[in-house]
Amino acid sequence: MLHKLRRAMVRPARERLQGRIEVDEAYVGATEPGRPGRQLERKFLVAGAVELRQQSAHKGRWILGRIRLALVPDASSDSLCGFVQANVEPGATVLTDAWLGYAPLYRSGYDHRPTKQGSPRRAEEVLPHIHRIFGNLQTWLRGTHHGISRKHAPAYLNEFTFRFNRRRSPMAAFQTLLGLGGQTAPTTYNQLYAVELTG
Repeated sequence: MLHKLRRAMVRPARERLQGRIEVDEAYVGATEPGRPGRQLERKFLVAGAVELRQQSAHKGRWILGRIRLALVPDASSDSLCGFVQANVEPGATVLTDAWLGYAPLYRSGYDHRPTKQGSPRRAEEVLPHIHRIFGNLQTWLRGTHHGISRKHAPAYLNEFTFRFNRRRSPMAAFQTLLGLGGQTAPTTYNQLYAVELTG
C-alpha cells in the first residue's frame, strides 16, 4: 500500500520549476568506509533542483520553493541536462557548479550561471539551498527508513519531494494524495520483488 501511495505522489503533467533554480547532484545511501569519492557500490547518484523565491521583506535573501529529485545513472551531460530539461522550465536561471556535465545547458534555452567551487568542501557555500535539501533527504532516509535500496529509490524520492513541496499545507497534501491514490493501480508482487528474485 505504501509503495502504491509513493507511486501516486507524482502528479501527471506537473509544472516544471521556474525562476531562479539551484541544481546539483549528490551521492545518497549508506556510508562505505575505505571507498573514497565516487568509488561507491551501495550509494546512488541523485540529481536535485530547488526553486528560489526572493523574500519581499529582505532583498537578496532567498527562501526555498518547490523541489525536484531524480535518480540518475551518472554525472554525464546526457543525464544531468536531461534531468534539468525534464524538471525546469526553459528561460529559467539555472545555478550550478562548473562541472562539465552542465555545460550544454546554455544551448537549451536556460540562463545558465555556473560557479567554480574549487575544493569539494566549498559545494555547500556555492549552492547552499540544494545542499540543504540533500542533507534533509539523507537525514530522513537514515532516520525514518534506515536506508533504502537503489531499486526503490525513485519511490522514496517521490515521497520526499511530495512531502517537501506541501510542507506548509499538510491537510491539502493529504486530500491530494487521496485523489491521486484513487487513480493509481495497486503495486504488484513482481514490481516489489522481481529484481530480488531474479538477481
